[in-house]
Amino acid sequence: MNIRKNVVIKLLLFLFALNSITLFFYFSSHPHHLFHQKPTTTHHNTQQPRKALTQNNQKNVFLHGKPWPILPSYLPWTLNTKILPRTCEGYFGNGYTRRVDVLLQERGGGGWFRCFYSETLESSICEGGRMRMDVEKIKMSSGGEKLESVIGRGEEEELPSFDVGAFEIEVSDGKDIRKKLVDDEFLDEYVPNGAIHRHTMRSLIDSIRLVDSNEFKCSQWVEEPTLLVTRFEYANLFHTGTDWYSAYVASRVTALPNRPHLVFVDGHCKAPLEETWEALFSSVRYAKNFSGSVCFRHAILSPLGYETALFRGLTEVINCQGATAHDLWENPDDGKTARLSEFGEMVRAAFGFPVYRNRVPKPVTVHNILFVRREDYLAHPRHGGRVESRLTNEAEVFDSIKSWLADHFKCKANLVNGLLAHMSLKEQIRAIQDASVIIGAHGAGLTHIIAATPNTVILEIISSNFRRPHFALISQWKGLEYHAINLKGSFAEPEIVIDKFSSIMKTLGC
Repeated sequence: MNIRKNVVIKLLLFLFALNSITLFFYFSSHPHHLFHQKPTTTHHNTQQPRKALTQNNQKNVFLHGKPWPILPSYLPWTLNTKILPRTCEGYFGNGYTRRVDVLLQERGGGGWFRCFYSETLESSICEGGRMRMDVEKIKMSSGGEKLESVIGRGEEEELPSFDVGAFEIEVSDGKDIRKKLVDDEFLDEYVPNGAIHRHTMRSLIDSIRLVDSNEFKCSQWVEEPTLLVTRFEYANLFHTGTDWYSAYVASRVTALPNRPHLVFVDGHCKAPLEETWEALFSSVRYAKNFSGSVCFRHAILSPLGYETALFRGLTEVINCQGATAHDLWENPDDGKTARLSEFGEMVRAAFGFPVYRNRVPKPVTVHNILFVRREDYLAHPRHGGRVESRLTNEAEVFDSIKSWLADHFKCKANLVNGLLAHMSLKEQIRAIQDASVIIGAHGAGLTHIIAATPNTVILEIISSNFRRPHFALISQWKGLEYHAINLKGSFAEPEIVIDKFSSIMKTLGC
């Protein structure tokens, strides 16, 4: 009896030790759940201990948001002042190393506001507490309508214009009542226009004024952390992808332990791409759908998609190579990044697809060859429903690949007709993650390769009128094998396509 009792005790001690070790490794690889390292700080007001700010941020906040999934390519987002400008982490990760405390919370209460500035991207992620939004002072259409009901509506009607006081922050000492939060000098330094003709997030910050407790009246309180997002080309997958990534980075940089809620501060109508917004974040709502004034315990202002490395890489050289998080954890390298792989896994996990936490994918028994097609669809109120052809003999190329696979049946390959415009976003992501090879003419639909798995091969067919580096760069930054066929016009010789395709298939064992 004593022997059995000893065995049971030893077994329990072993299981306890194993569980402790497991928790240690989990929190070691996800330290932002426990710590938020203090970055370089520029103070625009009296200093205050960080503890007070943290307590204010966390009050009644972390109860209802979706949890972050565990991602194989995740690396800590803890602020690190040693990150050098124009390194891969500076472009794609937490290069927001300069903290600027614009408004510190007084001991008697009130709001606060601060920004994290990236020297690399020349933009800021800002956040504030006890912030009020007065939708009556934001001039824009309601947003969220069905597309068919707003055909012909101009873009100017959908973009926000902020009156002074559209956003307000409560202050308790009374000395700065009705004063604007920041001046033009601050905006020029930390939220510069750059090449952006209409910087809506800069205008939002410029509208913020300070009010005392007597004026700070709220029709509704939002208790959980909330991202405020303004969009431009919301119906285009590439540009929306830059917005998704910006919102994800803003959530990580501000160390939110759960996925935030999201408010569109724009008047665009509802679009199919909203499905991914809803999957990525805890909830999605349009600003004009609120009635009266709404107050946020914690609001985060997401930079514009135009300010991300995904967009800036189109006009400046970002010489980064994709690598695994495991390799970068063991051997840090300023010229490599795993951030796009991390985000791609985030997209797949948001839709409930597996991300292989043990980094060992399931063996492939049948190779899916996804041919991304361009097809007509109604994108937005100013769109005629016709999509410009970038491969005039697309159907012929598709059929030639289909015939090649039929003649090489031993390859065990399946050709997928990627009519993405008529698929849900979840179905599109499923097709991407299941593909061994992704083929397509240059077009926004190829943006989905961000969610491709590590061994996926990309073959882009590029007409002479659309020689743009979007997808070569995404492939490079993710570490994907990439091939391009550059056409003299928009007609592709099927023999040339088949020659390139067959060489790719040989590397897969065909």
